[in-house]
Amino acid sequence: MTKQQNQTADYDLTILVPVYNEEDNMENLASRLAAYLPRAAMRSCVLFINDGSSDGSGERIRTACAGNDAFFFIELSCNTGLSSALKAGMDQVCSPYLAYIDADLQTAPEELDLLTPHLAEYELVTGVRANRKDTGFKKFQSRFANGFRRMMIKDGARDTGCPLKVMHTGIARSLPFFKGMHRFFPALIQLEGGRVKQVDVSHFPRVAGVSKFNLWNRLLSPFVDCLAVRWMQKRHIAYKVASDNLRKD
Repeated sequence: MTKQQNQTADYDLTILVPVYNEEDNMENLASRLAAYLPRAAMRSCVLFINDGSSDGSGERIRTACAGNDAFFFIELSCNTGLSSALKAGMDQVCSPYLAYIDADLQTAPEELDLLTPHLAEYELVTGVRANRKDTGFKKFQSRFANGFRRMMIKDGARDTGCPLKVMHTGIARSLPFFKGMHRFFPALIQLEGGRVKQVDVSHFPRVAGVSKFNLWNRLLSPFVDCLAVRWMQKRHIAYKVASDNLRKD
């Protein structure tokens, strides 16, 4: 797909929204995004990624896109997981910047405007959920996972699980992708020489649908992924060309 054929090229920012079995949230989500876009700080569009939903999410996405010229979608042939869905979305983006927000509306799309002003200085701007509205057990799991990750890979990130992020499209596409990598955006951006900014954002309780995370994908799987990222940090190749004679005067 060329830049001329891709309608996201007409925008400065593409908001990626991975969707997996969120039919009960779709109407409210589409309404919130439609209200936000005309007053967003950057000229923005939305790209829904239907990650093989088995409920009515796909139909509701198509209905939302039919009613808004700044809404687009792709549908994956089967459920691939959050990191794969994000990768699929990033591969389609032709705007210079992209954002990511979950479909559950536990973070506010309007608060992307708290992040985008920092894009001139930082390659990644990530939200930090203040006053989280989750259960005590979920908050404990998150604190433990974040503390372990910081100890292992020293990325300095306070809340990598926050689903509100903006970044430069070019550097996002250069990142090594693997299942679970969405938790390691700060470390991987830093590995590529990028700068990371953290900004406090609001957090809200889930009002519809069910969480797709459990003990395995919140704690045990990230432990293994930490080891992989630490290996990457130690084996990363970085160089700068000092001079060449490839170009004619």
